Amino acid sequence: MASYVSKQIREDNQSPAVVADRMKTMDMAGRVCAKTLYAYIDQGLIKGVTNENLWEKRKRKKYKRRSLRRLKKRHQCRTSIEKRPEKVEKREKFGHWEIDLVVGGKDASKPVLMTIVERKTRQTIIRKLPNKTQQAVLKALRSMEGSMGAPQFRAQFKSITADNGSDFLDVESMERSAFSKKKRVKLYYAHPYSSWERGSNENANRFIRRFIAKGRDIGAFSSAFVQTVQDWINNCPRKCLNYQSAQHCYTREIAA
Repeated sequence: MASYVSKQIREDNQSPAVVADRMKTMDMAGRVCAKTLYAYIDQGLIKGVTNENLWEKRKRKKYKRRSLRRLKKRHQCRTSIEKRPEKVEKREKFGHWEIDLVVGGKDASKPVLMTIVERKTRQTIIRKLPNKTQQAVLKALRSMEGSMGAPQFRAQFKSITADNGSDFLDVESMERSAFSKKKRVKLYYAHPYSSWERGSNENANRFIRRFIAKGRDIGAFSSAFVQTVQDWINNCPRKCLNYQSAQHCYTREIAA
């Protein structure tokens, strides 16, 4: 059992909670609950595994929550997250996403990752962009809309919630379809300095950091590798989904 746990955590990047659920499903002899696994790891009973292998227990810098600032007058064309329907807030409706950019360093001219996460199923889309600009984001959205087809894109992307970064400033261009006169998606904007309002994005970005450490040059990672990371995230059992994968939940919603 200890050998199985060690492999799952060290090689497959799984959490103790997921490992405990898998052992239960497999009816493995000697299986224990997640709480006991955490205790075993604290006691050094799982060879090669320490809290440094556990992303949930790594020490993270605590950021002081700042007071919210009002949007400037020139940005009043944006729709505040406050106007987002309650069913979207409660993750009861499918087709509502969050968007963010993951950077490798401070140089905005270098490649970045665009992450889009569906709030209900946690399905994650990752696209490698050449730089951190509005033009790169719009080109990526156009490519997604083109590959899916405008009607299918509208059916799956009912809204997207973004932060107030310069890469998402052009609300009209982001909402406007590149292939028809119809609007392709509704944009909502979180409050400034309120990353917790896009919690699905934040969790997906933490998953990505398991494979691409903060500060690493994203340009050094191929699109094929990025696709591998995306597949891992979408096929990983999630406690918030009752240990089902995002891909499973997403496919079920599409088929409904």
